Amino acid sequence: MGRNLALTASDGHRPSAYLADPAGEPRGAVVVIQEIFGVTRHIRAVADQYAAEGYLAVAPALFDRQERDVDVPYTDSQRGLGYMKAADPADVMQDLDAAIRHVSGAGKVATVGYCWGGLQSWLAAARLKVAAAIAYYGGGIDRHLADKPRAPVLFHFGERDDHISLAAVEKIRAAYPQGTYYLYPAGHGFNCTDRASFEADSAKLAFARSVEFLRQHVG
Repeated sequence: MGRNLALTASDGHRPSAYLADPAGEPRGAVVVIQEIFGVTRHIRAVADQYAAEGYLAVAPALFDRQERDVDVPYTDSQRGLGYMKAADPADVMQDLDAAIRHVSGAGKVATVGYCWGGLQSWLAAARLKVAAAIAYYGGGIDRHLADKPRAPVLFHFGERDDHISLAAVEKIRAAYPQGTYYLYPAGHGFNCTDRASFEADSAKLAFARSVEFLRQHVG
């Protein structure tokens, strides 16, 4: 369904991206934000999922400034963490902004991020021009609560997440009570079919809720 292309950031950097087109006129657009593992088969499949729901979906390669075509096996989290730690936060926002601008002709734009991407989705809602944001098990959001979203945010967390405590979730909820929060009987990465923590029922329900949220705020 999708194809690869190059975006253009405001500083001239040209990150690659995976773009998935809907079958008909777009209802709007979704920027799919990667995990620490890069634009993996799973992330591309997520973009295809949103395209099938009528959205123009783009997944920018946010580690391209370090190395092109990063696609780390889910069993090698240490390598993924290395890319994450080396990523400059300002550059990440520039590249996300490039993705948002690229698809803005389709209508309103939302972000949806997974793991590290969940944090970036939260930050995008505060720093960039988006109509809505969705964060799946976004690690570190509780350490960035000074950033105040200017768009509605939907959160998906796993009750058995060994990276994000329920105390951290409650800290986020206390700081941002206007958000929409869902907890699932699952662990970290429950949406990813390529991870051992994949939990099909939770993934299906979270996606249905995400689409409903997009219908409300994007189109």
